[in-house]
Amino acid sequence: MSTHTTSAGDAPLPAGRPGLDIYDTTLRDGTQREGVALSVEDKLRVAQRMDELGVAYIEGGWPGANPKDTEFFRRAAQGELGLEHATLVAFGMTRAPGKAVDEDPLLRALLDADTEAICLVGKSWGYHVDEALGVPRGENLAMVAESVAHLREQGRRVFFDAEHFFDGFARDEAYAREVIAAAADAGAEVVVLCDTNGGVMPWDAAPIVRELVERLPCDVGLHFHDDGGCAVANSLLGIEAGAVHVQGTANGLGERCGNANIFTIMADLQLKRGLQVVPPDRLERLTDVSHHVAELCNQSTPSVAPYVGHTAFSHKAGLHASALAKAPDMYNHIDPEVVGNRQRLVVSELAGRSNIVLKAKELGIDVTDDQARDVLAEVKRRESEGWTFEAADASFELLLRRVTGMLQPSHEPFRSRHYRVTVSGGSEAGGSAFGDLDANEVTARSHTDAESRLAEAIIAVEVDGIRRLGAGEGNGPVDALDHAFRNAVNGTWPQLDRVHLSDFKVRILEAEAGTDAVTRVLVTSTDGHEVWDTVGVHANVVEASWFALSDAYTYAIKRVDWSA
Repeated sequence: MSTHTTSAGDAPLPAGRPGLDIYDTTLRDGTQREGVALSVEDKLRVAQRMDELGVAYIEGGWPGANPKDTEFFRRAAQGELGLEHATLVAFGMTRAPGKAVDEDPLLRALLDADTEAICLVGKSWGYHVDEALGVPRGENLAMVAESVAHLREQGRRVFFDAEHFFDGFARDEAYAREVIAAAADAGAEVVVLCDTNGGVMPWDAAPIVRELVERLPCDVGLHFHDDGGCAVANSLLGIEAGAVHVQGTANGLGERCGNANIFTIMADLQLKRGLQVVPPDRLERLTDVSHHVAELCNQSTPSVAPYVGHTAFSHKAGLHASALAKAPDMYNHIDPEVVGNRQRLVVSELAGRSNIVLKAKELGIDVTDDQARDVLAEVKRRESEGWTFEAADASFELLLRRVTGMLQPSHEPFRSRHYRVTVSGGSEAGGSAFGDLDANEVTARSHTDAESRLAEAIIAVEVDGIRRLGAGEGNGPVDALDHAFRNAVNGTWPQLDRVHLSDFKVRILEAEAGTDAVTRVLVTSTDGHEVWDTVGVHANVVEASWFALSDAYTYAIKRVDWSA
């Protein structure tokens, strides 16, 4: 068993503790999450951000299994990736049944990927060998041993992922042991114990890891899925039991319930256990990397994600706010800045005047007691009508500046005059014209062909006293309004070119009122770096959406001045 220090950091780990390697499998296992589809360019960018964070290994995908991954490794080999800290790993299967290792095309593709390290996956549960693979168990052992040995003979470092290991160990322990022993004896540098179905519990996993750390002639690694909600806990206890290699994904991406969240593991180990897995200055990038990778994967970082989530250090109650004013660590388990996050004070009808003052200070604004009282009164009035500012910091900042007079009507970047939206469906022949619609009215027309649902919008806004008219078409009324507004202002504010809507939530506040119910819309916007939320409330869902959209645009435009 090796006793190396971490490959990502400069300082050694505590005395007597082996080094620990963080292995990122976002580009392979993480992409199995429903809705995640990365282009080659996306994969290169994700890899660069994870490398920037300081992980030891980045699994790039499965060369030979699909053209995209093959292209990724080709471009990486040509120097386009330019990793500074991490070692790139190619992933693939053991040789095919009945085929010689030097004739197997997938093993050949792994070698052609030209990576220093290769991760091979093989079945370690006899049930899968019998039923899924359909080969004699002895042949599976030969497939594992011969594939590992062949890659080692070609000068590659080899990690072996023992697929379904914990299920196999529970139901057919003797064979599971045979498989990992075959990989270790053939020269695998690390045998990775995989909880592929994600159901193993910590009290079962930890003793198994501890025993195998003592018995195997190579290092032991961990790969947990989160179907039982224990992926991170299993990883931490496995490390405590002696494993020196842990796999996970950015934000816990992965099939079904996902994989172990690599960001949570890194922060827990470094901040709670005192094991330096990355240099401190890189840990400060944790939140930024989490959000950026989520954007590239067309996902969002869960708001409640430990350390990096939007609400990870949020406080709502007045009691918390008054205590935080005296000592920030009273209600925070760490300093948020250590992981690149920040403390947030949430404003709601439960807030007191101290919440408003502290929230304003957080935004870099000083308010008097009278101003705070006026803002609080407006917050409570609006919340009685269905508005909420808990999850809409940008709308709250605009309200604060408007109520206190810091944002005068004459300094608003634009004024909405009127808009029209038509939602139509069916074939082009069944389309609809705008007709004579009142301002802010939405019309919906049904057609026999329901395959197409298009929305068209016309909007008039006033900018610097000049009336601007724009039209747009989109996938629904909100998308159409967004396009229409951008066409109306047409490059007036270049910062809007980087802004796009990343989430849209609608909630009916008075369900018993049917179609007359008040609707609340929350819009999340981003420029690729900062994320902000705005809110709108109205009986008309499109009017509520426009309130939220216009706040989003205003915030994007004005924050450039406020931050200057």
